[in-house]
This record gives sequence, structure tokens and C-alpha cells, in this order.
Amino acid sequence: MTLPFFQHPDDAGRQLPIAMAHRGFSVDGLENSMAAFRAGIELGFRYLETDVHTTADGVLLLFHDEFLDRVTDGRGRVGDLAAAEVAKARIDGREPIPTFDELVTGLPEARLNLDVKDWDSVRSTAAAIERHQVHHRVLVTSFSDRRRRAVLKLLSRPVASSAGVASNALFTLLGPVLPRAAFRRIMRRPLRDIQALQVPVRYGRVPVVTAGFIRRAHDLGLVVHVWTINEAAEMHRLLELGVDGIVTDRADLLREVLSARGQWPPAQEPR
Repeated sequence: MTLPFFQHPDDAGRQLPIAMAHRGFSVDGLENSMAAFRAGIELGFRYLETDVHTTADGVLLLFHDEFLDRVTDGRGRVGDLAAAEVAKARIDGREPIPTFDELVTGLPEARLNLDVKDWDSVRSTAAAIERHQVHHRVLVTSFSDRRRRAVLKLLSRPVASSAGVASNALFTLLGPVLPRAAFRRIMRRPLRDIQALQVPVRYGRVPVVTAGFIRRAHDLGLVVHVWTINEAAEMHRLLELGVDGIVTDRADLLREVLSARGQWPPAQEPR
């Protein structure tokens, strides 16, 4: 993969699986906080998965939910509140909700997998990437392919991007039943600006991450990242299958697994 975001070699120049800390790393309910992001980096993670929402006055926040209520002591819809009001809320009653600006400047070594959660965040996400010139450090994703593409159209330079639900569903369902040539032809347009398939092991009863799925992805030059994997045995199984990356809440456990497999670079030893 040629885009800088995906370049993750060991000391010998061999590409390593990408280990991604889901909403940072916290066993204490501090998801998407600067404390969680710093904990991931201190553990040696280079990649952080996070989500973006935008306040009523246009400030891009790192926050998963549409509403403050689940994980903070605040109340209300993020998109209806001014940044100054959101700034009063505390994740688990302790940590403020970080802004995109705070993360990219505070942890300049981190690469960010950005899940664009709403249409209000299309322009603010693109503007933030442009303002900080971090095209090489980000991957833009969304469950909505239309929303993801809307962000990409506003950028002055290419960034890494992964498929939305519709593109992933087409790839998953058509891959096993169509001849290779027909599959490649049909998928050319849906995958035209995609470098990664970020998927769960299964959608309901439908298995997704199989040997065939990975083979078809690699045949088209795509990488496969799997979310959200929190058990060591499953991490080992997926790595044996040949996945290119794993997203996890258990960054500590994934680090142990990759270290045991000789796939954790010495340069990323904990501080």
C-alpha cells in the first residue's frame, strides 16, 4: 500500500499488521479522551481509532455518540450545543471531550482512523485535515459511503479511506458467487477511492472475514482491518488468516499477541 498512512514496517522493512487502539485505550470507561489516547501511545501504539462529531459552532470533537448522555455527565445532542457548553461535560465525570486540534498537536506521532459520524462533520473534518496538513496521518471512514466521499472531495490531497457499509456488503456478498473477472468489473466503481476494508468478523449470521474474503481483497490491492477484537485467541486466528490490521479495546492484549508473534517493532516498546 503506497499511501503513508499504511506504511508500518519493522526494522527489516517488512510490513507489519496495523494495531489500532479503539477510541484510545482505557479500562476505566474513558473512551475517546486524551487520557485514553495517551495511554495507547504510551503502550506503543502508533494508530488510534476515533470518531468525530461537530458542535453547533463548528468545532470538531473526538466523540462517538450523537448525544453526550451515555459517557459524560452532560446532556444533549452534540450538534445542537456550542463548543463552550460541550467543554463543561466530562467523560465518566472526569475527562473533557478533546477536540481534533488537541489530538493532532498533542500527539504528533499518532496516525488517526477517523469515523465521520454525521453530515455536520463533513466540512469540519476536511477543514481540520487541511488546517493541520495531516493528510498523511489520517484515514477517513464512515458507515456512509456518500458521507465519506463528501469529505474526500473537499481535500486538496489524497488520504487513506475505507469502505462504508454498502461497499463492504457488495464485496462480501458478491465475492463468493461471481467469477473473478465479473467481480473485479462490478466492484471497480464502488471501490474507486478505497484502500481498506474495515469490517467485523461477521454481520449477524453472515460471515465476513474468511480466507476467501482476504484473498479477494488482496487481489484488488486492498487491506483488511477487523474490528473490534478483544480476545487473544481470535487475534491469533485472524492474523493467521492474513488480516492486515486489528482494531481493539484491549490494546494491552493485542500488543502481547503481536509481540509473541514477532510482529511488534522494537521502536514501539512502551515508554
